[in-house]
Amino acid sequence: MEITKQNFNEELDNIIKSIEDCSFLAIDGEFTGLDSGECGPPAPFDTLVERYNKIRNGASDFLLIQFGLCTFKADQDKQKYEAKPYNFYIFPRPYTRHAPDRRFLCQSSSIDFLASQGFDFNKLFKEGIPYLTLDDEAKLKADLGRKHEEANKILADGDSNHNSNSAKKGLVPIPDDQKIFLINICENITEYLNSEEEKPLIIPPCNAFQRKLIFQTVEEKFPLIQIETKTGEKKERYMEVHRTKNVEDKFKKDQDKQALEKMELDIQVGFSKVIKAIAASGKLVVGHNMFLDVIHAVDQFQCRLPEMLGDFKTVVKAVFPRLIDTKLMANTQPLQELIRFSSLEELKQTLMSKPFTPAKVETAEGFIRYEDGAGAFHEAGYDAYITGFAFATMVNYLGTLQSPPVYFTPPSSHIVNPFINKLFMMRINDIPYLNLDGPDLEVNRDHIFHVTFPKEWRPSDLHILFQPYGNIQISWLTDTSAYVSLYKKENAKLALKALSQSASTYHVVSYAFHHRSKNMRWSALATTPPASSPTPPHNKRKLQLNDSDIPNKIKRKSLCNESYPVIMEEDESLETSIEGSDLNITNSHIQNRSAEAASTDIEKKDAEKLFVEPDNW
Repeated sequence: MEITKQNFNEELDNIIKSIEDCSFLAIDGEFTGLDSGECGPPAPFDTLVERYNKIRNGASDFLLIQFGLCTFKADQDKQKYEAKPYNFYIFPRPYTRHAPDRRFLCQSSSIDFLASQGFDFNKLFKEGIPYLTLDDEAKLKADLGRKHEEANKILADGDSNHNSNSAKKGLVPIPDDQKIFLINICENITEYLNSEEEKPLIIPPCNAFQRKLIFQTVEEKFPLIQIETKTGEKKERYMEVHRTKNVEDKFKKDQDKQALEKMELDIQVGFSKVIKAIAASGKLVVGHNMFLDVIHAVDQFQCRLPEMLGDFKTVVKAVFPRLIDTKLMANTQPLQELIRFSSLEELKQTLMSKPFTPAKVETAEGFIRYEDGAGAFHEAGYDAYITGFAFATMVNYLGTLQSPPVYFTPPSSHIVNPFINKLFMMRINDIPYLNLDGPDLEVNRDHIFHVTFPKEWRPSDLHILFQPYGNIQISWLTDTSAYVSLYKKENAKLALKALSQSASTYHVVSYAFHHRSKNMRWSALATTPPASSPTPPHNKRKLQLNDSDIPNKIKRKSLCNESYPVIMEEDESLETSIEGSDLNITNSHIQNRSAEAASTDIEKKDAEKLFVEPDNW
């Protein structure tokens, strides 16, 4: 079901009831951009703190403009789910001049991608649902409350001297060139009051200074009328004058006006009510590669993202107490050995065939948009629907591995516990997930080196430099620096000892030393991590490879993710196996890949990129 500002308030109660009644729900988001560039693009050897800061900066720059929500209600007897998918258009339209007027960035590649998928930008800007963070909502309510309290005090007093004194407080001298204008306004009001016209008197649009003069003049000359500023369809600002019979009638009309202002503020809260309902429900929330979705949802609809990663974990658990990432599930044993690629579209295709049995999911009455699997990927509502389907199918498969087998496994099963509150980390080679419930995995990066070298160096030069120590993986940082990782970790000490000696053309230090030095510089400057320099031109990393020369597994792994354009959805070439005893994960296939790594005779510029990116990325 498509939800815009036109039907949001009408459907809100039904949406909240769907959340409260469901067994679990799935979410997805679409954004105006992904990579802010301030801290550099995501890289294979980011720490979790670095990755969080990179994504956090992007979240403050870009908008989540489409939110997909799909609730799934289990029917244990019929062993099926009833799905209610919603597709929300989200836009921070300020309903009043006091509401936040959000500024945001657009990344051209992201907008181009959404346009290619049929995204309706006219609908977004015209009919998008507004929202407020908790702080913005509280501030606006407090300001409105003070305004109403002051107005009610003046009305309740009813003392002409009090009214006269209050009018003089902010009195603006009337310029000579505005006197005739005000005389005409007063004549029109007098004529209106003497007539029997029931409709309010409309004062045509004028500037803010003229409206100020009208307000102070009318308050003094016509104490029993009600006057207010309105905004037209074309955003023009005009004024309405209402007659009142006496003080009591004026008080009643002012109360009606205050009720309208409260309603407008409630409308401004908008989509944030949905996030509040999800948080209050405590229901299991499922997403696919959902780190970005979670960060944007918190930043836009709850509060500004904290600077510290630990504080972020606390905030996320307050908003989404129980999360599961299907991308992590698909990249974890025993599912990983059955799922070659885990982009959402390819995951769906894999789960439709043996050994999986597709979960039985039926859309509820009135939700015909995705009936019988119809829909388009990269529409947030449909992606949420498919994410929930994938979760149910994978959980059912895990149930069949139990003794005795269980062919319909509800989301409340203990089987899902190892995946709860672990968010998949895309493009980090050795840290598979962010653990919201406790300490993160500790990794050893002694086999990784930071290398600086002349601008003229090619990948082949790095391969030659490290040739005595085995195959390498290169992650470019700038034209003159890169991280180099040894596949044969046991050679790390030998390599560091030999290559860290003074050399005129290159400089090699351990990853740990470089990271400590970098952190010391950041602390000294008291700034966020500097952005990476522009990536080297593409013509410096060209390599002609035949498919037959590249092992099948290696094609899925990029050796230089920083050197290529932003990937709009997911880069399946960077799937890694998950390490962690609580997830029953192995790293044997990483060792297999190491044995199959590209031979050291690769001496052309794109040796670090061993897959072909589709054009639609």
